Amino acid sequence: MPEELTTYQGKATMEKITSLAKRRGFVFQSSEIYGGQNGAWDYGPLGVELKNRIAQYWWKEMTQLHDDIVGLDAAILMHPRTWEASGHVENFTDPLVDCKQCKARFRADQIPPERLAAKTCPECGGELTDTRKFNLMFKTHIGPAEDTAGLIYLRPETAQGIYVNYKNIIQSNRMKIPFGIAQTGKAFRNEIVTKNFIFRTCEFEQMEMQFFVKPGTDEEWFEEWKRRRWAYYEKMGVKTDHLRWHRHGPDELAHYAKDAYDIEYLFPMGWRELEGVHNRSDYDLSRHSEYSGKDLQYIDQDHNNERCIPFIIETSAGLTRTLLMLLCDAYDEEQVSGKEGAGGEEEDRRTVLRFHPNLAPVTVAVLPLMRKDGLAELAQAVREELKEDFSTGYDQSGAIGRRYRRQDEAGTPFCVTIDYESKENGSVTLRFRDSMEQVRLPRSALAERLRREIKDYRRLK
Repeated sequence: MPEELTTYQGKATMEKITSLAKRRGFVFQSSEIYGGQNGAWDYGPLGVELKNRIAQYWWKEMTQLHDDIVGLDAAILMHPRTWEASGHVENFTDPLVDCKQCKARFRADQIPPERLAAKTCPECGGELTDTRKFNLMFKTHIGPAEDTAGLIYLRPETAQGIYVNYKNIIQSNRMKIPFGIAQTGKAFRNEIVTKNFIFRTCEFEQMEMQFFVKPGTDEEWFEEWKRRRWAYYEKMGVKTDHLRWHRHGPDELAHYAKDAYDIEYLFPMGWRELEGVHNRSDYDLSRHSEYSGKDLQYIDQDHNNERCIPFIIETSAGLTRTLLMLLCDAYDEEQVSGKEGAGGEEEDRRTVLRFHPNLAPVTVAVLPLMRKDGLAELAQAVREELKEDFSTGYDQSGAIGRRYRRQDEAGTPFCVTIDYESKENGSVTLRFRDSMEQVRLPRSALAERLRREIKDYRRLK
């Protein structure tokens, strides 16, 4: 475990990340032309590619690389009794206070205790209301009448869809414990406070895996999944000194949890939760069995048909929060020599996103040195050759150095430059984002070289 940092170590700020995200088409404010919708964001061309890469990377890690984990895509709208059984109707609340003077709304647990005790607004000094519970679930209605009979909720988490399908998956796929079910999908929470860009939003996507184990083996599996999830972020190339474990104390434990740890990341605004690993005991399946009247016991046919309610080890990460983490983790600024022909003193500084090539929105950009003399057409032909196996980009506008800078800022690991020598002997220039090194190689060897570089990639800093 690395030595814990107390302050953010990096060049990113939330202002820089927010600006870059809009400028390069990662993230836009939802409904911006109407003044924006609080707590909601749209993902642009680079943002949706990055989001998809993260989801695919997680899905491969969970399902393709684990023979004992299968996937699921459960519906967003579920029977309302689901949320009574899960405890969300009763327990999924935040303590809420309002300022009578400036009308600002706060979570009571995020106000300094002395101000809360004095009922003093942290913004204007006005009087605060009494603390009241605020349920975070969004309500809607099914059917023509908006009455209690048609009441339904937008799911606040994806996990419950896994629990209510657990028996179906055992029967249809002949699963034996220990086994897991993985799911990614939208979730909705009526958050009181949405801030720090896309860190906390009302609409978001989760990546969750529920691992069903025999009672008595849960603590062993809990430690195993803690190890695996830490190793996952190391594999992604995340700065490990910006990661730490936080164990939930007695006052933090959710109503369903036997034990819980968070992997926290040191964001520019401080240490914040990135992913949770929870021992949920047999709470969920026991409750759903009680409320549905269905027997959700596991029958162990390999051990004399022994019956048990499995314990559940959960790993739960936010997809969009992971995207923000990667933007912050990959962000760098550095002085460069200007040898790439960028021109001008201002161009001697570059902003670069050092994404792992497996996660970068664009893997390789193809750049013709000039638009004339057939170089653009040759560059497009090279791009066509690479499209099948790599996410490609193309840029023919401006000086080559400035185009390199644009690709650096978008996080593109490799650039291929097509010049007059390419026409003469079929060679191309491969340029590496992190080191800015350039190598000449035959066009015919380009795809294989890219595959090798991706497989052997190690972040320089």
